[in-house]
Amino acid sequence: MKISTVGSTLALVIGSSMIAQSAIAAEILVSGNINTSTTWTANNTYNLQGQVYVLPGATLTIQAGTVVASDAGGSLAVTRDARLVCNGNASSPVIFTSKTDKNTWTPSNPGGQWRAVANEWGNITIMGNGYIGKYGAGAPGTNTAAPNAGNYANMEGLTASGSSDTRTFYGGGNDLDNSGSLTYTQIRYGGLVVGLGNELNGLSLGGIGRSTTINHIEIMNNVDDGIEIWGGTVDLKYVSIWNAGDDSFDIDHGWRGRAQHGLIVQGYSIPGAASGSGTCDSIFEFDGAAKSDAQPVTTANLYNFTAIGQPLSNKNACKFRDNARVQYNQSIFMDIGAAVVRNDNTDNEATDGQTGYGHNGTLTWANTWTTAYNVTSPVNPFSTPAAIAAAYRAQSAGTLIQYTDNVFFNNNATAAYTEANARSVFAAANNNVQATSSPITSITRGSNVSQGGGVIQPVISLDPRAANNAVTSAGTAPNDGFFDQVNYRGGFSPTSSWLCGWTASQAFGYTTAGCSTPCPADLNGDRLVGGADLGALLGNWNGSGTGDLNGDGIVTGSDLGAMLGAWGACAQ
Repeated sequence: MKISTVGSTLALVIGSSMIAQSAIAAEILVSGNINTSTTWTANNTYNLQGQVYVLPGATLTIQAGTVVASDAGGSLAVTRDARLVCNGNASSPVIFTSKTDKNTWTPSNPGGQWRAVANEWGNITIMGNGYIGKYGAGAPGTNTAAPNAGNYANMEGLTASGSSDTRTFYGGGNDLDNSGSLTYTQIRYGGLVVGLGNELNGLSLGGIGRSTTINHIEIMNNVDDGIEIWGGTVDLKYVSIWNAGDDSFDIDHGWRGRAQHGLIVQGYSIPGAASGSGTCDSIFEFDGAAKSDAQPVTTANLYNFTAIGQPLSNKNACKFRDNARVQYNQSIFMDIGAAVVRNDNTDNEATDGQTGYGHNGTLTWANTWTTAYNVTSPVNPFSTPAAIAAAYRAQSAGTLIQYTDNVFFNNNATAAYTEANARSVFAAANNNVQATSSPITSITRGSNVSQGGGVIQPVISLDPRAANNAVTSAGTAPNDGFFDQVNYRGGFSPTSSWLCGWTASQAFGYTTAGCSTPCPADLNGDRLVGGADLGALLGNWNGSGTGDLNGDGIVTGSDLGAMLGAWGACAQ
C-alpha cells in the first residue's frame, strides 16, 4: 500500500496484489511542505520525495520505532520556528535511511548489514534562531561583525527558490530557542551533493538554541560530514559517528555548546571517493567565526569522547580555524595518522584579508591556549557584560583551548605531537597520558582499502569500553546540570556500552560486545515488560512494526504470547 501526501491532501494508491493488506505496512510518500502539526507513526514507513520542509508554526512528531526510508533526493528540513519531536527509545529507535537500504532488511536480518555506500537519500537539517558569527564574503550584506539578532545565513546543501525564500535561513537573537527534540535516532547512508563544497551532512544544525534536546544520535556512512553545527548553543549527548565522508564533527559560525559521551570511528562511505566526498578527513574540525574577528566565536566544551582515527592515513584528529576555542577533556585519541592538534589557519578560507588567529586584534593562536576561559575578545563584542556572560556559558574553568585528562594511544610517532608539545599539552598539570596499551577493550580492522589517496583500514569489530589508562580519570566534568560526573576517560565506562539496542553499528555486528540478548518485548525502552508494552502491542493488533516480536510481519496471538512470557522481566 502507498499513500501519497502533498500538503494536507491524501491520495490512496492500492497495488494490484494486496493479499493480507492489514499485515503490510503502508508506505507513505511525503512531498511538499508540512504546514500543520503532523504525527508519523511506527506502523507506517515514510518516503521523503525531494526536499520536504517543516514550516514555521508546525511540529512534526515521529513516534519510536518509525522508519523513514526515502528515495534518492528525499530530505527533511525543519525551518526556524518549526519543531521536530523525534524520540525513539533504547529498543525502538527512529531510523532514517534509504529505501534501497530498507529493501535489504529481512525477518532473519531485520537491521540489514553494512554496505559501502552513501548519498542514497538526503539528510536531517534543523534551523533555529540562535546567534551566529557570520559576515563578509558569502554572508548577507546586512550582517554585521558584532552580534546582531538580524544576522542570518543560508543553510549549506539546501537550494532556495529565490532571495525571498526564508525556508533555508538560520540565525537570530535567541540562544534559548527550542527546535524540539531528537533522540535515539539512526541516520544511515545519507548525503546529497548539490555542488562543489555544497553537500548535505548526516545531521545539519544551524543556529539551534540550548532548549533543544539532542541525544543518542548515530550517523552511519555519509557523503560529507557526520554532524555539522553552525552557531547557536545546542548541547549534545551520546553521539556515534561512523565512516563520515569528510569531517566527523564539524563546527562553524560560533557554536557555544557542550557535548559528552561520543564515539567517532573514521573510515569511508563510498569506494574510490576522494577525501571530503566519501572518505574521511579530520575527526574534529572547529571553525570559530567568519570572518575570524566576528562574534559570537566558537567556544565549546567536550567531555568523554572516544575518537578512533586511521593509522595509515594523513588525517588529523583536531583542526582549529578562525579563532575557535575548544576544551577537550576525559577523552581518548587513538590511531591518528597525522596530528592530534593542528592550527589550520591556511585553510583557503582566509577571505577579505583575514588571517585567522590574531586577525584584527583577536587573540593569537599561542595566547588562546593560555588565556582564561572567561576572558572574552574586545573585538566586535556583545553589547553588555551580561550579554557576554549569557552568550559564552559552555566553558566554566580552564583556558580557552585546553586538553586535560585525556589518553593518547598509537598515534603517528612522527607527526602526531609536534603542535601538541609546542602548546604544552603534556605538561604534568594537564593529566594527559601517552599510553602504551590500548585504552579501549578491543578493536578489529578489516583488510586495507586504497581510498582517498591513502589507505583505510575499516573497523569491523569494536568494544569501546574503557580499559587500562582510561578506566579511571583524574577528575570529572563540572556539575552544571548538563554534564554527567563520571570518573573514566573516553565515551564508555569499563562495564557498559550505550550503543546497545538502538544503533546500526550493533545491528551490523560491529559493536555487540557488552550488549545482552535483545529484549524485543520491551517496546517502550524502560527495560521492563509491563502494561505500557502490552498496550502498544494491542494497539497495533494485525498491524506490522510495533509489537511484531517474531518478525513475521503481523501482530497476532503468537506475539502476545511472547510478551506475556517475558512479563515483568526481560531487563537488558
